[in-house]
Amino acid sequence: MQTHPNAQPHAHMTVLVLGANGRLGAAAVRAFAAAGWRVLAQARRQPASLPVGAMHVGLSVADTAGLAAAASGARAVVHALNPPYTRWQTEALPLMRQGLAVAQQLGASFMLPGNVYNFGAQMPALLNEHTPQQPTTRKGHIRMQMEAELQAAALQGQRCVVIRAGDFFGGGSGSWMDLVIAKSLRQGKLVYPGPLHLAHAWAYLPDLARAFVAAASRHDLPAFADLPFAGHTVTGAQMLDALERAAASLALAPARGFKRGGLPWPVLKLAGLVWPMWREIAEMSYLWHVPHALDGAALQRAVGRLPATPLQSALRESLLGLGLVNSAAARALSA
Repeated sequence: MQTHPNAQPHAHMTVLVLGANGRLGAAAVRAFAAAGWRVLAQARRQPASLPVGAMHVGLSVADTAGLAAAASGARAVVHALNPPYTRWQTEALPLMRQGLAVAQQLGASFMLPGNVYNFGAQMPALLNEHTPQQPTTRKGHIRMQMEAELQAAALQGQRCVVIRAGDFFGGGSGSWMDLVIAKSLRQGKLVYPGPLHLAHAWAYLPDLARAFVAAASRHDLPAFADLPFAGHTVTGAQMLDALERAAASLALAPARGFKRGGLPWPVLKLAGLVWPMWREIAEMSYLWHVPHALDGAALQRAVGRLPATPLQSALRESLLGLGLVNSAAARALSA
């Protein structure tokens, strides 16, 4: 990785990661620890494993005073807490406010993973830090309000960083990749949620987590920094082609090749009348029908050039992380 002249050495730096049992939280814990930071991994439940240099903090995020005391000296707070889709309306803003309150008590930077919900169904094909935010969904309005509150806090001297990314993949289960696209991979079928010719923005979590480390290492970012993360922007066809090659490298491809299918959005929307989760998912269906990419120029200007895992390699690691190949077979295939 290219070192930015205003980056600081990582030794003895402390970061508090809120939501360390989530996919982004766990990835952030690993990335900061690998970079030599002292990592405080906040989660109600003890993480299954923690890297060297990380320790569990079992306090609730609502205990802002207790967390601030436990994380004394922390330079950054990574807000990796994300309520279930069905509880965003009531929980997303309060959780962020609690995390922000911890950062304010610590005098630490507050780091939020942003997304593209803010831009709405009329968003342009390329999104950057200057793109107008015109949300068209409830979640988009919540996201815009979250960032507006961070901008207001920045005016009062609080350092806030939003690293905006596309759909996550990698780092375990719980994403579109494993819940939909590769859900039936073992049965020889791949399901893509949108038209195969449209571009969609993706973020490989280990790469995104390293971007958080790079931004946290800086001391001269503006009080409010909006830093889009480019990640991988590919069409549906390109994504499935790369996924098929990754599966083949792990001996997971069927002899006759994969069948490809689409997601029946009209059925999901009807089911949403009964099932709240399906309703929430269907509300965001436009994301698969509006091509979009993230311009990473501002992030590169701020932190220097970051390494990017090639798509096929990232997908291969994602499949391994889902446990689709047993450990002995994975070692043999990697030999």
